[in-house]
Amino acid sequence: MMRIRKGSDRGHADHGWLNTYHTFSFADYQDSAHMGFRSLRVINEDRVSPGMGFGAHAHRDMEIVSYVLEGALEHKDSMGNGAVLRPGEFQRISAGTGIRHSEFNPSPGELVHFYQIWLLPRSQGVPPSYEQKFFAEDEKRDKLRLVASPNGAEGSLTIHQDARVYLSTLYPGESVSHEIAAGRHAWLQVLRGRVRVQGTALETSDGLAFSDEAGLTIVGEQAAEVMLFDLA
Repeated sequence: MMRIRKGSDRGHADHGWLNTYHTFSFADYQDSAHMGFRSLRVINEDRVSPGMGFGAHAHRDMEIVSYVLEGALEHKDSMGNGAVLRPGEFQRISAGTGIRHSEFNPSPGELVHFYQIWLLPRSQGVPPSYEQKFFAEDEKRDKLRLVASPNGAEGSLTIHQDARVYLSTLYPGESVSHEIAAGRHAWLQVLRGRVRVQGTALETSDGLAFSDEAGLTIVGEQAAEVMLFDLA
């Protein structure tokens, strides 16, 4: 079974400094039909104005991953980490027993456009931790590059959940396939461009949920980047 989540149907809020779209219920956007998918709880597509950002705030018992598409995102947290994420960089925060962090656009003139994703952890109360890694274009061109996994396989970031996250860039006519093991599920998020999956056309910001499917094939119809989640 496949279920499309059109980008145009997501929750939306424009706070002036923050223009944000919510795939699942978040903050003031609440929809009982879209509360998450398996361990995926939040997929937010955010654009933050120059010199603005999210002030220090608290999280616990959540796996938070961020991926920058354009611009730069400055991170600081209560564990003493401070870094700037740029396009191609993937960040993982395990909030565990509790952290405080801020995310800020340090540019005086450029928007930052990024995805923030939350996954429920497989167990609560883990020690908080942070990782950040750059994935070069040739690592994900015309292939599915593992970027997060439960055991840090293939140089991926480590998440405390039975989930694997992949990135891929595809140009017209290029394709990648992924097998979905029995009892598992998948979510595909189109970050940019246009693709076709099992004959279904997907545009920028569309999502597609898979359950009871043996696999999927993603074909590029224009220059595209996609994120794929393989979920228990």
